[in-house]
Amino acid sequence: MSESSINQEVLLEWLRPVQDPEMFMSLVDLGLIYTVHVQGTRVDVKMTLTSPGCPSADYLVQSVKNRLLEHPEVKEADVMVVFDPKWDPRTMASDEVKDRLGIW
Repeated sequence: MSESSINQEVLLEWLRPVQDPEMFMSLVDLGLIYTVHVQGTRVDVKMTLTSPGCPSADYLVQSVKNRLLEHPEVKEADVMVVFDPKWDPRTMASDEVKDRLGIW
């Protein structure tokens, strides 16, 4: 395969099964995955947490990395946690998540 078929959209869909262990909602739908940058078979993700003191931080980062590496076209993955911009479910979460959280 000479031309890669992976891009941010494809990988966001691939990451959708990764859930917050306390909220039982997808990190993608929560708006916690900020960017997915693909360079060949390497993927760099910038994500955030629901709070800076999130007790599941290491678990979430490892879950995202492991899921990326399960994709047949991804050979390297790096996940960086950022807090800028600060996560705001009112503007970053999907409509379904906003509905489940009662944000309207």
